[in-house]
Amino acid sequence: MGNWKVATVAATVLTMVFAAGCGGKAETKTESKEIKIGGNFEMTGGVAQYGQSAANGIKLAFKEANAAGGVLGKQLTLIIADNKSEPAESANAATKLISQDKVVALIGPAASANVLASVPVATDSKIPLLTPTGTNTKITVENGKVKDYIFRSCFIDPFQGAIMANFASKDLKAKTAVLYVDSSSDYSKGLAQVFGDNFTKNGGKVLATEAFLQKDQDFKSALTKIKATNPDVIYIPAYYEEASKIIKQARELGIMIPMLGTDGWDSPKLPEIAGAAALANTFFSNHYSAQDKDPRVVKFVEAYKKEYNQDPDALAVLGYDGALMMIDAIKRANSTEPAKIKEALAQTKNLQVVTGMLSMDANHDPIKSAVIIEMKDGKQTFRTKVNP
Repeated sequence: MGNWKVATVAATVLTMVFAAGCGGKAETKTESKEIKIGGNFEMTGGVAQYGQSAANGIKLAFKEANAAGGVLGKQLTLIIADNKSEPAESANAATKLISQDKVVALIGPAASANVLASVPVATDSKIPLLTPTGTNTKITVENGKVKDYIFRSCFIDPFQGAIMANFASKDLKAKTAVLYVDSSSDYSKGLAQVFGDNFTKNGGKVLATEAFLQKDQDFKSALTKIKATNPDVIYIPAYYEEASKIIKQARELGIMIPMLGTDGWDSPKLPEIAGAAALANTFFSNHYSAQDKDPRVVKFVEAYKKEYNQDPDALAVLGYDGALMMIDAIKRANSTEPAKIKEALAQTKNLQVVTGMLSMDANHDPIKSAVIIEMKDGKQTFRTKVNP
């Protein structure tokens, strides 16, 4: 972008701010025909699959909305900044989108650690941030205080951790479990805690907790120790790259018991790395299943495949649903002012999205259902749906 264009944009923004301060009529005075939304996503790096899928879902939702006449008579523009799957880069991306690109709201990042790094930037700038996929409870509430400008459109970790503990106890009849945790990830540690607490409440026993670090390649030493405890199930709350390698190496060591995971497993890379055979007898909690026969799911899957020539994973549908939530909020706010969008997001109620009916609770977390996926022949199959 040339310097004269930067100056023009800056002048336009200053005009809007001045007009808003003098009577709230900025939108009638500006000639802008677009609503700029920032997409802070993992386009490269360790969890690029997540960021790319979520961004694709948002792009599809925006394309459909724009084709139907836009929002408030304007076209939605998604400006993406690559956070490179790193917390520090996520904060930088948020800063760039807000200060340089002048977005009125942020969607993303995908991974909880990257969302948490972006929260102070959005909060200080009074720009609403909506993560479609970040499940860590601290994103929206910390030390009992709800973060005014921060929202999510996906379920939270305690919900999916409890779901899998109940599934292990009641469906798989497991009496003993081992937790294999990514000690470099708050996401993994938090989920392990919730699973362990609920599994114990159900009468089960956690025999051991083993740890690994993100980017580890060799898991056989810990897996050998796990094998010696002879558990009924292993719970691995982790992202797909490490989870797939753990599963593959566990099977090579003759560990054939059920292995349970989380939405972090959801990626086409899981069967690519682990191998279809190794994934037999594995299950994970997720936000939706492409095999769900709900008409909204069927319609979304068809539209996504037509647009991108690939099947949508959960991150794609969550990106799409997050975009629908943002669009709905802007329409109800009848404004592109960040403070008004923030208020409308907080008041979201009974919004029909692909993954179900969505309403915000007092903690800026949605009340919605989840599914459990079983891997068969390297493919995700719908096992059951769990309502909140």
